[in-house]
Amino acid sequence: MNLCYMDGEFRPLSEAMLPVSDLIIQRGVGVFESIPTVGGRPLRMTAHIERLIVSAGASTIALPVDTEKMKAIIREGLHRMEPGTETLIRPYITGGDTFDETTGFPNPRFFILFERATSPAKELYETGVLLWPLDMARRSPETKSVDYMTSYSLEARERGAFEVLYCPGGEITEGAHSSFFLVIDGEIVTAPLGRVLSGTTRWIVIELAKRNGMRVRERVPLLSELGRTSEAFITGSLKGILPVVRIGDAVIGDGRPGPLTRRLRQIYAGRSEERRVGKECRSRW
Repeated sequence: MNLCYMDGEFRPLSEAMLPVSDLIIQRGVGVFESIPTVGGRPLRMTAHIERLIVSAGASTIALPVDTEKMKAIIREGLHRMEPGTETLIRPYITGGDTFDETTGFPNPRFFILFERATSPAKELYETGVLLWPLDMARRSPETKSVDYMTSYSLEARERGAFEVLYCPGGEITEGAHSSFFLVIDGEIVTAPLGRVLSGTTRWIVIELAKRNGMRVRERVPLLSELGRTSEAFITGSLKGILPVVRIGDAVIGDGRPGPLTRRLRQIYAGRSEERRVGKECRSRW
């Protein structure tokens, strides 16, 4: 059963309701996080909660509960979920009903969704996916806002794209729901923080790549460089590392997932399995 924590209690998701006066409904004001479990345990829960707090602060939304309270609610919610299944945990902080010119959004609402996790189809990791470029940037890239309207591009859906890729002025920043990486001359390139969301899986992949002798450069890649790109992939909490074989009409490499991407996927999967069986993992995993 999927659950929602709201107003101090857990209830079935179907019974959770927000008033239409909340600014998350009226104006799209709100921030959230997506925290998957691995072996029943939340993946980098502290890092996700810290990012939620940063997102709320950047949006001038007051913090309704502290970090330890959030962690306690998450642990209790997981205890109530069906044993043996992985869960996607999504804490939300809304804009509430009021806006103050001085303080921002002083009376937010707070709720957490607990739902059975679903990952991309396995065959996509073998075939790779298409991303559709949009000549625009995601607003406030340092925040994980609920405003995802631009990600529902009609053109991208008609082309069968897995998701859109933000490419303002020919620069490639990030996917609608993912961090983006490409490989040029054997070097992994990804846009720097400040231009993109500080993805938790992004950080893990960068660290694993460096520890395994791969070169990583944080700079903004360009659409004009796709002809020199041998591989590309996106990362996210649920998708892990997902190969990209086309961006718009441009074919990446030979149109198949490349060897560096496959190696990174193996390394990442190994770390996930290490976490699953409870072995000691290195710092911040």
